[in-house]
Amino acid sequence: MASYNKVLLMGNLTRDVELKSIAGNQSVAEIGLAVNRRFRTKEGEDREETTFVDCEAWGRTAEVMKQYLSKGRPVFIEGRLKLDQWTDKDGQKRSKMRVVIESFQFMGTPTGGGGGGGAGGGEGATSNQGSNFRSAPSNGGEGHVPTPEEDIPF
Repeated sequence: MASYNKVLLMGNLTRDVELKSIAGNQSVAEIGLAVNRRFRTKEGEDREETTFVDCEAWGRTAEVMKQYLSKGRPVFIEGRLKLDQWTDKDGQKRSKMRVVIESFQFMGTPTGGGGGGGAGGGEGATSNQGSNFRSAPSNGGEGHVPTPEEDIPF
């Protein structure tokens, strides 16, 4: 049976990139992403919802994200879904869906007081399978509305 697992998301970081080194000196970064959706109800009311997505990046991609991205910064990511499953200390089976980032692009500067980190429109990292870098549009994503820092629950 054929299958396809691809995720494309554009949003704002909910916290600074957390970089760790694991066995074999492999880098892994944990990233929180807030993705906004605007819509109009049947009654004509404008609404907005925010989806919070946990992501991880590996190798050089993780290192570059840690170097150039910080809380509030807009970013476009490409990756795949991964289901983590484990048994907690109480013996309960747990699971969590996350996105494994295969590449990303900078999306300009954040609005409001969040972020920092320079390098807008600079280099973005792609797959941890090599050093294939590409630049991102510096105008941000048209139609994208960043999550205000006070709305981020972390």
